[in-house]
Amino acid sequence: MWPSEPWHYLPGAIPWPEGKGIDMPFVKLSGDSIQKVDLKRRAMTLGLDLKGGTRLVLEPDLSNAPAGTSLDDALSSAMNIIERRINTFGVAESEIQRQGNRIAVQIPGLTAEQAMAEIGKTALLEFREMKRDANGNVAILQADGTDTYVPESQIPSLDSVDWVTATATTEDGQVVPLTGQYLTNAYLSADQANQPVIDFTFNSEGAHLFEQITTRLLHEPMGIFLDGKPIQDASGHVDAPTIQSVIKGNGQITGMRLTDAQTLAKLLKAGAFPVPLKVVQSENVDATLGHDSVQKSVIAGEIAMLVIMLFMILYYRLPGFVAAVALSVYATVLLAVFKLWPVTLTLSGIAAFVLSIGMAVDANILIFERMKEEVRIGRSLVVALEEGFNRAWSSIRDSNISTLITCAILFWFGDQFGASLVKGFALTLAIGVLISMFSAILVTRTFLRIVISIPASRKAALWVVQTGKKDSGPRETAGVPTAGGGS
Repeated sequence: MWPSEPWHYLPGAIPWPEGKGIDMPFVKLSGDSIQKVDLKRRAMTLGLDLKGGTRLVLEPDLSNAPAGTSLDDALSSAMNIIERRINTFGVAESEIQRQGNRIAVQIPGLTAEQAMAEIGKTALLEFREMKRDANGNVAILQADGTDTYVPESQIPSLDSVDWVTATATTEDGQVVPLTGQYLTNAYLSADQANQPVIDFTFNSEGAHLFEQITTRLLHEPMGIFLDGKPIQDASGHVDAPTIQSVIKGNGQITGMRLTDAQTLAKLLKAGAFPVPLKVVQSENVDATLGHDSVQKSVIAGEIAMLVIMLFMILYYRLPGFVAAVALSVYATVLLAVFKLWPVTLTLSGIAAFVLSIGMAVDANILIFERMKEEVRIGRSLVVALEEGFNRAWSSIRDSNISTLITCAILFWFGDQFGASLVKGFALTLAIGVLISMFSAILVTRTFLRIVISIPASRKAALWVVQTGKKDSGPRETAGVPTAGGGS
């Protein structure tokens, strides 16, 4: 979590060490071999307002669209698919708008080439079979576009085969091609050799078609094509798995490189565009706020943390110090989640992070006050600690659930009206609330148990409580309340 250039966010008079990562080799075991792993330090992902990005203008190509295709429906569907591709969890802070018969997309932190690779593919998945003549010979595609037929045993390679779309008959008697439109899910996994595998599942109609095709192509290769191009294995050759048995509702794509498999799984899960989209304009977008806003926001967050820590230590003493340490753990874990997800931070997202810092201490205050009440009625510090957590939990739970409900409402409205900044704020705050519950219930509790196990730390003065006969309130012995004596 240490910044790469700490002097931008911390007092410049101190010679802070740069945070450019650790330069040392890492290896992992893969089967019987040892592979080198390149670990690169991730930077925080910033939004359009802080870092800039790319703006693309896309136009639908209706020349080969099915009869009756509506432009409005095609654009609306395409916008939803683009949203799913680049903003799967609502944290990419992209901006997608319709401009007449075109779609304008702004994506933070990407070059034009990266943006077009991210959303420019139609992602039409097709299953194809080898083209054959009446005698069962396989068509070999020549350089001039013509076919020559040879026996299957004489095929030079699958790269030279002429593939045609595999079709099947629907329940109402129509002959249709099997494409990705029948997919219900696609996700990335790994096989027994730890190689990437894409598992996909069909709906009932797709399962019916796939069963017919795999029955017909039993013990024969089946090509898998994306946007008219065959999926290739790690060696760059056509990946056409041989059908070993009749398959009904699901299947696998194997032999791909990890990065290609990740991209394909994402495209298949988001769905294919109803019509092809072509990029008619691309340009870089400058940051509207920039580094100054990031710097000032981070410094504001640091000041907020220091003030809260100081207040907790002065008011609660030893428990306050423990809460300050837990708050540091909270901030570190939260920033780690932002990096590993990754969450794209805009200025509103940073504001949600600063807001969540104060909310992270709220649970500790409830717990400490409850502990003080338990000690006042005659319980020992150890018992008061456990009772304080147990009895404060309902208040912590209810207050955080109410905040999460508010975040859900904000996220829903942001999604309905295309306000990505509102969605980002809501999601960032929700993540902060969830991690603050983890920090208060687990981190603070663990630290306090360690501290209270040290005899020297059990002095009442360190806990800002009064014990024994110094308490002027009601006392409780063995669960029976009695009158307390004055001091």
